[in-house]
Parts: sequence; structure tokens; C-alpha cells
Amino acid sequence: MKHLFNIIILLLPILGFSQYTDVINSNRPGLSVSAYAVGRNVLQVETGVFFEQNDHTLLNTQSNIWGADFALRYGLLFESLEITYEGTYQGQNITFTELDTSNKLSDFSRNRVGLKYLLYDRYKSEERNKPNLYSWRANNVFQLKNLIPSVALYGGATFNLVGNPFYVGDPTVSYRGMIATQSRLTPRFVLITNFAYDRITTDFPEMSYLISLSHAFRNPKWSAFVEHQGIDSDRYSDLLIRGGIAHLLTDNLQIDFNLGASFKDTPSRIFVTAGGSYRFDFHKDKLKAIDDQKANENGGAIKKNNMKKKRKERKKNEGNGAEDIDLGPSKKQLRQQRKKEKKSGNGAIDF
Repeated sequence: MKHLFNIIILLLPILGFSQYTDVINSNRPGLSVSAYAVGRNVLQVETGVFFEQNDHTLLNTQSNIWGADFALRYGLLFESLEITYEGTYQGQNITFTELDTSNKLSDFSRNRVGLKYLLYDRYKSEERNKPNLYSWRANNVFQLKNLIPSVALYGGATFNLVGNPFYVGDPTVSYRGMIATQSRLTPRFVLITNFAYDRITTDFPEMSYLISLSHAFRNPKWSAFVEHQGIDSDRYSDLLIRGGIAHLLTDNLQIDFNLGASFKDTPSRIFVTAGGSYRFDFHKDKLKAIDDQKANENGGAIKKNNMKKKRKERKKNEGNGAEDIDLGPSKKQLRQQRKKEKKSGNGAIDF
């Protein structure tokens, strides 16, 4: 979960050098998408059910909306690339209050496939993952440089099935592009932003943004988030806010809950969602030939005289394991003593 990325942050630097992490990294419970992929050969299922009360004052309608959303994420080829399928199937009961009539609609309100690629990983550098050993403040307090994010690009296609009542007149295929960023503000706070241009090539293209702030508690298995979403389109525009919690049951399983509302009454929206995410972990670290490894990847470059120094230290410390046994002076020590005695003139034996 993106909101469990703060859990991952607590495990740095162990987890800081690849996309793959030891715990699940889900995009739930909000709608924002993290910059990071799930990791090579990892299959992740994210799903939930929701209920919404949707009333429109100008149209004089009252609606109950129920449904399920689900996502399949898979890490392709290398750590920074993933393919994603996202779907939302919903049913809507609409009552026209003035006419005292009702109608029922049901279909996919979201049905898309896309690829996400991590373009820039802010924490890939080994140096950025090292804690400051001289300053607690530097490790735990917000600094302006923490705003510099990791950045991912997303490109995908939305499929509109024949007769979809929610998107009448849209073509069968339209396109979506997005920029996702992720910043670690402190070890416990993570900021995620998404900027998307959706339903490209339709008569009603849609621009939207998401800003999500998540926080890990002292028990990092629990996290909370608050999220703001803006939508701008000739078909529908809105400002939404949602918040919720997530709990990590195992390294591969997380459950979540969130609720939210709109800022306006055309329509007014109140919604609640509960769900979970599960990871099928088939990841294996990719072996890398030693000739292809960089000098600094395994503790730094080996200096020319390193081995000589280690041999000298070993010789110097030989015998230290038998400190309680007096073995007497070594040959070298005896020679040094004899030289000192000759210089001082004390070579005669005293009776």
C-alpha cells in the first residue's frame, strides 16, 4: 500500500536499493497511485467494496450507489516497471424526487489497463539512505530537501463497453496519462501526488489531481492517510476529500477502511469503502556477475594496500585469544631487549 510505504521507510536502508520490498506496497485505501512498482515477478490483488449516497440539488435526484473496485498489479521485466488493470463495477438506484420515479443503472465506471515506470528514484543512492549518525534532528525532522520526490510516468487505455450508461457516446477506447510523485517528508510521513489527463480522444476529456499524505504510527503495522482530489471536466467536476486507516496483518496481506465526501451539492457525495490487498510473492533477486558490479555496490572499492594492512593487523593480534597464559616474550621482543641492554651498558649479570 502506498500508505504502508512509510512502513518501508522505517526499514531503510535495507529496502532502499530496489523496487521490491519485504512488505506489501499497496495503492489502497485511497485512490492515489504511488511512484513505486510492486517489484519484478510480484502479483498483487487490491480490492474493496463501497457504498455512496449521491444527491443532486439541481437535478432533484437522490441516488444510492454500491459496487466493488479491484486492481491487478504485476512487476514486469525489471524492478521499476509494472502493468496494472483497474476496474470498478457499480450499480446505481436513482430517484427523481419531483417526478416520483426511479431508475437503475449498472456497468463499469472504470475499466483500464496501463503501464507505470519509475523514471527517477530519489532513494536509490546509497548515500541518501544512510542515517546521520551525529544528528537525531536530521533524521527525524522535516527539511526542504525532503520535498524532492521520486517520479513515475503512467500511460494507459480506458475501455468503454457497448451501452455503458455512465459514459454515453464515448468511444470504445480512450487514453490516459499520469505523473506520480512520492516524497518522504520524515520517517513517518509520506506525500504522494498524481496529475492525470484522462479520457483523451473523447468529447469530455478529464483533468484531475490527487494529493495524499500518509502517516505511520509507532506501531508501523498501522497507518492513516488523508487525501484531496480535484476533478475538472465538462461532464463532471468536483472537489473531494477522504481519509482512512490501513492495518498490515502479514507481510503479504493488508486490510483498510476509508470514508469521504464532496465539497459541493451538485452533487453532494458521502461514501465509505472497505477492502484489502494481497501479494503473491514470486520475486527472486537477480544474480549479477561480479564483472558487471560497480566497485561501490558491496561496501566500497577495495584499496591497493587493504589486504597487506589486514595481514599486519592479524599478525599483531595473534595470540590474543590466550590472554591468561603467559607465553613469554617473542624472539623479536628478546632481540629488542638485548639491544637496549647493550646501549645502556647493563649487559653484565647482577648476582
